[in-house]
Amino acid sequence: MEQMIRFEQTGGPDVLQWVEVDLPAPGPGEVRLRTQAAGLNFIDVYHRTGVYPAQLPSGIGVEGAGVIEAVGEGVTGFAVGDRAATFGPALGAYATARNLKADSLFKLPDDISCETAAAVLLKGCTVEFMVERAAKVQPGWTVLVHSAAGGVGQIAVGWLKGIGATVIGTVGHEAKVEKARAVGCDHVLLSRGQEDVAARVREITGGEGVPVVLDGIGKATWEASLGSAARRGLIISYGNASGSVEGVKLATLNQHGSLFVTRPKLFDYYVAPEERQAGAARLFEMLEKGAVKPEIGQRFAIKDAAEAHRAIESGQTTGSTILLP
Repeated sequence: MEQMIRFEQTGGPDVLQWVEVDLPAPGPGEVRLRTQAAGLNFIDVYHRTGVYPAQLPSGIGVEGAGVIEAVGEGVTGFAVGDRAATFGPALGAYATARNLKADSLFKLPDDISCETAAAVLLKGCTVEFMVERAAKVQPGWTVLVHSAAGGVGQIAVGWLKGIGATVIGTVGHEAKVEKARAVGCDHVLLSRGQEDVAARVREITGGEGVPVVLDGIGKATWEASLGSAARRGLIISYGNASGSVEGVKLATLNQHGSLFVTRPKLFDYYVAPEERQAGAARLFEMLEKGAVKPEIGQRFAIKDAAEAHRAIESGQTTGSTILLP
C-alpha cells in the first residue's frame, strides 16, 4: 500500500487527509514514480480552496521528483532507475508513489537532485516563460518583482540579474528585506501599506516607471503594479496570494499609459514537446551557471501537508518549500 494526501471537500488546511491507497501497475504510456520530494506551490492552495476546481475526491500537488520504478506499455525515453520530475498538470504529487503519464515528465540531469527539482521546476519554468517568452526582458531593463523573497520571486530575481536587468523587489515584512537583497535585488521596498510602492518605483526610475511588473500577489498589489508600470508597460499577473484581481476595466489600462496585462498559465507555454523541452533545458542551464540558486527554506513531511499550507498562506515561508515522504 502507498500513502497520499487527499481532500474530499474544499476548504482550509484541515480538509487534507493522509490516506492509504492501492496503486495499480502503470498503464499504457505511464510510469510509476517513487517520490523523493514534492514541491509546495500556491496553486496547491488554489486547488484545495476551490479557486481552481478539482474533481473530488482529489489528490493534491502538481510538482514532484523521484525515481522511476516501473514502466508501462509503449513508454519510450524513460527506464526503470531514471530520475525524473514533473510540474503537472495531474494532481497527486503529495504521495509516496504515483502513476504518471510519461509525457508529463522531464528527465533530470545528473547534477540536479530530486530535492532541487521539486523546489525549482514549476517555479523556474514559470519564470522562464514570463521573463523570456511573455515579457522578452532585455539587458538594462528595470523590472518590478513583487514578493521577491518568495519561491518564485527569488528565482525571478536571480534570472533577471543573470540576463542583465535591474530589479526592484517588494517584500511584506522587514525581516525579508535582507533576504531580497541577498538574492540580488538592487532596490527593496516594503509592501502592505508600509511604503508607497508606486511612488518609490517612480522615484527610482526617474519618473518613468518599469517596463515589466511580475505580480504574484494579486488583489493587494494590483494598484501598486498599475502605478509602477511605464507607458506601454506590461503587467504579468500570475498569482492570487492576496485574492483575485477582479473588476478590471480596460479604460484603466488606457489611463495608466496604454498598458498591457496578461494573466498567463504555465501550461499554455509548455504545450508542444519541443517547447517543453526547450523551456526546461533553459532552466537547467540557468541552474548550472548559478544564475538561479533555489533556496529550500522549509521542509515538511508529506503527511504534514496541512501544516505546510498554513505556513505558506500566512506568509511565513521564504524561498521554496518541499515535502518529503
